[in-house]
Amino acid sequence: MAEQVTLLDSWPSPFGMRVRIALALKGIDHEYKEEDLANKSPLLLQINPVHKKIPVLVHNGKPISESLVIVQYIDEVWSDKSPLLPADPYERAKARFWADFIDKKLYDAGTKVWMKKGEEQEAAKKGFVDILKLLESELGEKPFFGGESLGYVDVALVPFYSWFYTYETAASFSIELECPTLMRWAKRCLGFDGVSKSLPDSHKIYDFVINILRKRYGGE
Repeated sequence: MAEQVTLLDSWPSPFGMRVRIALALKGIDHEYKEEDLANKSPLLLQINPVHKKIPVLVHNGKPISESLVIVQYIDEVWSDKSPLLPADPYERAKARFWADFIDKKLYDAGTKVWMKKGEEQEAAKKGFVDILKLLESELGEKPFFGGESLGYVDVALVPFYSWFYTYETAASFSIELECPTLMRWAKRCLGFDGVSKSLPDSHKIYDFVINILRKRYGGE
């Protein structure tokens, strides 16, 4: 019986991008369903009744929610293709720690950068850069967060690269100047087709943020 894999997603979502990258790196054929988050589909509300959010992966009729959970699921089910999590239990725990850190810190910090103005924006920008510098310190001189090969933490973080232009333009700063090692890492990740083809154009993200999100959430 052929695998039935469907992804409910929204194109600008860095969380959805994680799942798209994982599926692409593993070469998993799937159906993509774009969700309008201002008018969520009955299917999304039915299969993710707790959070009512994307992404949701449906594998042979069974839904899996929350992006990091989905990426781990993909890695376990299709374990014979391009493993993402380390085999060593300690290294696997470390990878989960840093992916969780990214999940809890980066999106909210970045949102404040493009939502706020004046002194509040300056404070938000500093907080955001501090998070990136901490991640850069964890990366160190390694090609990827897990070492020599692209893995779980890279998949968790690299979607935000497509949002960097928005943060930089909204707050007039350069992430490359602040965190050059991290930017070299991001460009290294983009050398994988599974990454580069899963990330939307940065200018398209910016237009979406300025013309839709700012108006929706009351930013000026």
